[in-house]
Amino acid sequence: MEDSRRDLKDDNLNSLLPDVQVDRRGFVAACIAAGFAVTAEPILAQAISTPMDGLDGGDVKIGDIPAYYAVPKGKGKRPVVVVVPEIWGMHEHIKDVTRRLAKAGYFAVTNEPYFRIGDLTKLTDIKEVIAGANKLSDMQAFEDLDAVVNWAGKHARGDAARLGITGFCRGGRMVWMYTAHNKKVDAGVAWYGSLMPIPPAMPSGPLDVTDKIDRPVLGLYGSADQGIPLDHVERLRAGLKAFGNDRKSTIHVYEGMPHAFNADYRPSYRKEAAEDGWKRMLAWFKKNGVA
Repeated sequence: MEDSRRDLKDDNLNSLLPDVQVDRRGFVAACIAAGFAVTAEPILAQAISTPMDGLDGGDVKIGDIPAYYAVPKGKGKRPVVVVVPEIWGMHEHIKDVTRRLAKAGYFAVTNEPYFRIGDLTKLTDIKEVIAGANKLSDMQAFEDLDAVVNWAGKHARGDAARLGITGFCRGGRMVWMYTAHNKKVDAGVAWYGSLMPIPPAMPSGPLDVTDKIDRPVLGLYGSADQGIPLDHVERLRAGLKAFGNDRKSTIHVYEGMPHAFNADYRPSYRKEAAEDGWKRMLAWFKKNGVA
């Protein structure tokens, strides 16, 4: 019998689902135990695991906001990079990315965007995950990220005067939006972030704020992403160019790559593109003063 949960009647939503079926026996429990989102249908054996060796950090609360940070052991302030999660929130993959950035020399910090809505990692229906994530307004997300940046800047090891931001999927969208919002951002890297409005909570999208994206943002997209047509990407290019912001920001499209090609814990992972994107991200931060 066909699993109706796998056809969301919308290519944009279907792009969030892997192209493989999995055995559900014990799967939910294993995902939760490993800290991964259930509906991402992770392949736990292939997920990259970055240890805390040589790092300080861990789970923290920033006011009421659950957060996680990592920074190289030692003294002195490090440039701050904020990591914005996918629709599943601050699960293990996002924490691992945070540790990877710390290994690269940054004070890396991420937060749980959806804590007021619920724990989306434990939901077993992707439609419920999307519905939950879609309740988060940009204004609330901005407020939370402002608090995270402020906390990082006051930390003994964080230097928010050198501020970068990166994010994936829904978090990639937020990179564009938050860079338009916060002029203290020095550089951003948006991995396959959606570009359209998601009403009612998100009545505008990156295509609507290209006049305000006047800080350097690197967009990383896949030409085979079912949820983000190349037409949308080209419209973003045109929008940036219309306001002269193409001189600061740039977009790189990976030929034949699907959505979530950097998600090493999912079937969509494409090692070569992911590793190239990571190198481009670090070079972009360095080039634009976040190093």
